[in-house]
Amino acid sequence: MKNMYLDTEAAEKILEISDPLVYEFYELGFPERKGDLGFGTTILYPGLVGEEYFMTKGHFHTQLETAEVYYTLNGSGYMVLENPEGDTMEMPLKKGEALYVPRRYAHRSVNTGKEPLVMFFCFAADAGHDYGTIETKGYHKLILEREGKPVIVPNPKW
Repeated sequence: MKNMYLDTEAAEKILEISDPLVYEFYELGFPERKGDLGFGTTILYPGLVGEEYFMTKGHFHTQLETAEVYYTLNGSGYMVLENPEGDTMEMPLKKGEALYVPRRYAHRSVNTGKEPLVMFFCFAADAGHDYGTIETKGYHKLILEREGKPVIVPNPKW
């Protein structure tokens, strides 16, 4: 995750002291075939790397036409979304609410709260995951903490 953050110097300083657990991802065992559902939970811990909140790596689905649903069990944050054409959305994640990730959208969770952000997810089991596309430049938008509040800003790497 070190290179996923804008402030790689801040990430390196953190790693000199410790190697914090940023998030956990649990798929709950399912066949990866058409017609079945993949599901599980993500636990995203609170924290900052420089001004940037802890986040998941984020991904497109290999089967680009796959949508996904997230249900927030605990905590708060944002889902950062963008499609291959560069259209972006930043949707709030709130305890007790579901969020629909449209087909063709890469998605990343960001924890802007002070407690773990815990989400249940469900998608077509044969969707696959493409993490490599995001690893190259990240997303067009970042969520940073400024004056104690989350702000959405353009990613200067784009």
